[in-house]
Amino acid sequence: MRRDIGKSIAAESVTLAMVALCRPDPQQRQRGKLAGRRTRWPPPVTNSRSRIGNPGPHELPHYQALLDGTDWAMLATPCGTGESLPTALARMLSPDPVVRSAATDDALGEVTHQNTIYDATVPVALYVAAILHHPAIEAGDFGHADIPPHRPTLVRLLEWLSATAYDANDECVAISERHYGKEFLGEYGEMRAFRDLRPAIFSAVHPLLGHDNAEVRDAAFLAAIPLAEDPVLTAHRAELVGRARRLLATSTDRSSRDRVLHAMKAWGHDTSDLENADDIAARERYARLNAECDSWRTADGTGGYSEDPPF
Repeated sequence: MRRDIGKSIAAESVTLAMVALCRPDPQQRQRGKLAGRRTRWPPPVTNSRSRIGNPGPHELPHYQALLDGTDWAMLATPCGTGESLPTALARMLSPDPVVRSAATDDALGEVTHQNTIYDATVPVALYVAAILHHPAIEAGDFGHADIPPHRPTLVRLLEWLSATAYDANDECVAISERHYGKEFLGEYGEMRAFRDLRPAIFSAVHPLLGHDNAEVRDAAFLAAIPLAEDPVLTAHRAELVGRARRLLATSTDRSSRDRVLHAMKAWGHDTSDLENADDIAARERYARLNAECDSWRTADGTGGYSEDPPF
């Protein structure tokens, strides 16, 4: 459900659903008080920081160091803690594509729920970015005629990074601050930590823009867009805009077009010559929804809720 909602409202995320889903899960906050204390940021490691090395501010740690050096049992997930995550994450590198696919389901499902960034989401995102160029991931699912058709693991990982980055994008923060106060991001350490890591994750995604497989290129591009909101990555936006224009000239996918058009407008580009009739109709529909939501909140007098929603 999380990904379907995220895709349907990616471009104009000021609908009521996105307002609610940008809010951190209150139950997550309670689960974060493991062993009588809040989990720490960056995520705790089992011994010392030397276990995960000392990468630069925009560099990814080695995936094995992340796996071994993170205290997964101390990190909250939608249904408890991340104690089982190391096994699933390690199996994602299996040479067997069937095992790899099942492990991807297990690992990403463990930290995916209602557009919320959880304690465990941050190290999982780092791990996913760190294995994008592992041989088992980059080439392991392509050209196997003897296995049932399934989506390549590389594409699935890029799509998950993309969706997670959209869950923490500038629009989501702006909406949440408007409805829950300017302290929103300051109190939401998990989202803040993910946003701080966008340049490091982008460094792994960017080379895949030139991948031989078109599905990988498209998935990498859609992941790069929300990551490039980070001010450090401003110089990469011109390249992405060029790719955006090519996508808008050929793609009919509503979600992809919405995301690309929204990014170009946010970066100061005129998109009037790139929009088709369907784009205009979608934009007008989003505007009506936004107006209806604003009207409801004003009439309600409480910002839309009489009490904190139980997300």
